[in-house]
Amino acid sequence: MASALLRRATRGGSAAAAAAAARWAAVASRGLASVGSGSDIVSAAPGVSLQKARSWDEGVATKFSTTPLKDIFHGKKVVIFGLPGAYTGVCSQAHVPSYKNNIDKLKAKGVDSVICVSVNDPYALNGWAEKLQAKDAIEFYGDFDGSFHKSLDLEVDLSAALLGRRSHRWSAFVDDGKIKAFNVEEAPSDFKVSGAEVILDQI
Repeated sequence: MASALLRRATRGGSAAAAAAAARWAAVASRGLASVGSGSDIVSAAPGVSLQKARSWDEGVATKFSTTPLKDIFHGKKVVIFGLPGAYTGVCSQAHVPSYKNNIDKLKAKGVDSVICVSVNDPYALNGWAEKLQAKDAIEFYGDFDGSFHKSLDLEVDLSAALLGRRSHRWSAFVDDGKIKAFNVEEAPSDFKVSGAEVILDQI
């Protein structure tokens, strides 16, 4: 696990942002995450790389390459959101669509890329992204062994739903590797503070 980092401070004055701040305080007090505003997301997960969504043939062609976190975050304004798994209910019906439908508003605020990350292999994630017709708007990355989410203390056991070790549902605005806003749901089935509408008010 990553050591405790800095406390989160939410930007923006909307009711949604205020609710996100209150929910984060409750989650942090239960020890469900160890990152917050001012934290360096790359340093919080040293040596971790993610796997860009692709077909199996593309994986073979690229020799199963991975992408270091510094290449994803350094010198860029990034909105990233994590979710329990591809093809699952809230993730498919609400979480990804919220970002897909607000991509123009996010870009207008200077966001360079919107990223979805999940504890899945990049091949399943690719098929799911294509099914949702979201690949043109959102970059999808797999965290196949959960190492990214473990480093951020965002891992959760969802064995009761036959999913095993997965990720909490969360979102963040990251500027040049520094977390500027961070939201995590109280439960993976919740969708109250991690959608695009909330993060828009925090940028």
